[in-house]
Amino acid sequence: MLNRRTFLATSSIAAMCARSAHASVTYLDDIPVSGTEVARLRSFDDLMLKMLREHDIPGATLAVAKDGELLYSRGFGWSDREARQQMQPDSILRIASVSKPITAMAVLKLVEQGKLTLDEPVLPSLLTLYPTSPDIADKRWETITVRHCLQHTGGWDRNKSFDPIGRARVIAKTLGTDLPVMPRQIVEYMFSIDLDFKPGSRAAYSNFGYIILGCLIEQATGLRYADYVKREILEPLGCLHTQLGRARREDRLEGEVTYYDREKRKGPSLYPADAGKEVDLPYGAENFEAYEAHGGWTSTAADLVRFAALLLPNAQNTPVLSPSSIALIKERPKGAAGYDRSGELKDAFQGLGWMVRPVLPQSQRDDNVDLPEAYGPRANLWHAGFIAGTEALLVHRHDHYQWCVLFNTQASPPGKTLVQIIDPLLHQAAP
Repeated sequence: MLNRRTFLATSSIAAMCARSAHASVTYLDDIPVSGTEVARLRSFDDLMLKMLREHDIPGATLAVAKDGELLYSRGFGWSDREARQQMQPDSILRIASVSKPITAMAVLKLVEQGKLTLDEPVLPSLLTLYPTSPDIADKRWETITVRHCLQHTGGWDRNKSFDPIGRARVIAKTLGTDLPVMPRQIVEYMFSIDLDFKPGSRAAYSNFGYIILGCLIEQATGLRYADYVKREILEPLGCLHTQLGRARREDRLEGEVTYYDREKRKGPSLYPADAGKEVDLPYGAENFEAYEAHGGWTSTAADLVRFAALLLPNAQNTPVLSPSSIALIKERPKGAAGYDRSGELKDAFQGLGWMVRPVLPQSQRDDNVDLPEAYGPRANLWHAGFIAGTEALLVHRHDHYQWCVLFNTQASPPGKTLVQIIDPLLHQAAP
């Protein structure tokens, strides 16, 4: 297994290859392809070309690593169709909810540093963020813990009530504040709303729980959320192209792609620079810059497999997270979050920031991949992300293959998402 220094060196070589490809993009099936061809991984080329062709996808990037070694990093199609700008391996894309594992790993780092505990209630720390204590509508807020927010068991169910990330105008009007609203204002508004279920009793996917975690990171560190995450998680792993995104088209980051909303939705901008204007949904009609801890990061596919390397055993360098923290990620939640109605184990569950699917023990498998006991049970870990103009998927497989695919559009309902379509195909394409 390669240590982190070797991984970063290998990644740097791959990055140089990616940059050199900017001047020599090849075309396969009339689709531009950039980055270094890897003959033994041609199955990934074939898969990506098939996806772009069959689903009319403007562009995508894919990176693949094994045991911490970046094996493959390529761009397919167009980062901007109209300008005929070709997608590059190091093109920057919004990653939507693939931001959640990043936030979760920062929380686990704070637990290791003694600044948070998983089972402490979130409310006392949140209340210190406000000059006067807001009124709390539901007493069950007092029982919500950090672990609940990480595992989506905090008591919010957007299918029963709503997701506050889509209520920026309501929140601003209720609080008497200007648009756009930011995470602390969203939390303040949600104090006035009853929970949908008893915290810890079941799981329901919750963006809001991760908004809370972002606020807790700031309260515990005295730093901006992004500054702490970069310093403690991203920079030590060499994820130097990963940063919070901006909402307006004019504020795109250097190297960032154009996003294509399949439904071509528009709405009034939430951002003062475009006040009174109708804008495309990905470019200011959503409260994107407040997504932060639950969905606001941008990155490259290669950076995200570098990030996923923190899940690998690494005996030669001090890891970003300890083996015991990695084991905690895969710990099965109690009750209905981890077990079905008959009491049987769920095949997959929400871990700490990742979806987790345990696999057969070593004695029942035919691979030779070793995982020290301190890292917990062997499992596949993954997370997907979906917002207007973006789909993303990051996978850590039990045999230490890791991959990330990023698209600059999303599938149109009804039907499967692009992530749902490509997920099993990526497993098939891996050697």
